[in-house]
Amino acid sequence: MSAEKINPYKDSKLGKKEQVAQMFDNISENYDGLNRVISLGIDVKWRKKVVKIVGKNNPKQILDIATGTGDLALMMASLNPDKVIGLDISKGMLEVGKQKIAKANLSDKVEMIEGDSEKMPFADNTFDAITVSFGVRNFAHLDKGITEIARVLKPTGVLVILETSNPTKFPFKQGYQFYTNYILPIIGKLFSKDKVAYSYLSESANSFPFGEAFNNILQKNGFTHTEDKPVTFGVATIYTARK
Repeated sequence: MSAEKINPYKDSKLGKKEQVAQMFDNISENYDGLNRVISLGIDVKWRKKVVKIVGKNNPKQILDIATGTGDLALMMASLNPDKVIGLDISKGMLEVGKQKIAKANLSDKVEMIEGDSEKMPFADNTFDAITVSFGVRNFAHLDKGITEIARVLKPTGVLVILETSNPTKFPFKQGYQFYTNYILPIIGKLFSKDKVAYSYLSESANSFPFGEAFNNILQKNGFTHTEDKPVTFGVATIYTARK
């Protein structure tokens, strides 16, 4: 089944977009803590790599799509841009993010906006850098979302995506499948109010196109010079692309 067809709540009448927003609202309060546990803290290291790639462009205007609680947006404030905008469809996640930004005294530099990644409230060619970490697999219409990213990115800008991928080599492949299919949903059920959220997150991770397949999707929707770098045995991949 394609990742776009996988929804959090199987019996819900809502579309994927609304379901994803609802799910993240439900888990927003304990999302950060749980994320650190599930990824064994490695996700912080991956984000640092993204920040480093973005920094090479000396960006002044940065957009972080599916920003969630703003982890990556906050880290990118260290690059001394004029503005970092974090965009997300979940009010709950953004509220947590706003508290973190205020605590870090970065409210003048980092702004959180509620919005839809497929219809963004920005003019063409606005941003020097756009990032998405663990968000593209939640897009309801992947092609549409990526075309929209191409629209708001400057011709000289860079897109950096951090997303889950599946290790292909033994024994990492087998270990990862066991972990995402069995361990991750159990941890999610134990610690989260939303019993299905972490099953959805692992299911969507397992079915999302990665490596060459995802490069092809980027190229089909307005990007050239796409590169993919697997990190931590291929558990995640960092994609870099230009228009």
